[in-house]
Amino acid sequence: MPRVVFTENIQRHVACPAVEADGATVRDVLDVVFAQNPRARGYVLDEHGAVRKHMIIFVNGAMIGDRVTLADSVQSDSEIYVMQALSGG
Repeated sequence: MPRVVFTENIQRHVACPAVEADGATVRDVLDVVFAQNPRARGYVLDEHGAVRKHMIIFVNGAMIGDRVTLADSVQSDSEIYVMQALSGG
């Protein structure tokens, strides 16, 4: 099953331990994870279900291409990393 990992900086704001969840897309997997942890959902996704601007998601080290519908595919051995996007100068 795909594994979802939330970085430590997110866990300072909301408890979200690493978890495995089944699914064929990032959306499928995160829906399972967030059904068990709705507070984490509100931190990562906006009210429309898109990735919030201050968040970023990687699958196997590659940034997802679809931040709105989260349709990027995942495999059973995929690792999904959810982290805060940093900006500034």
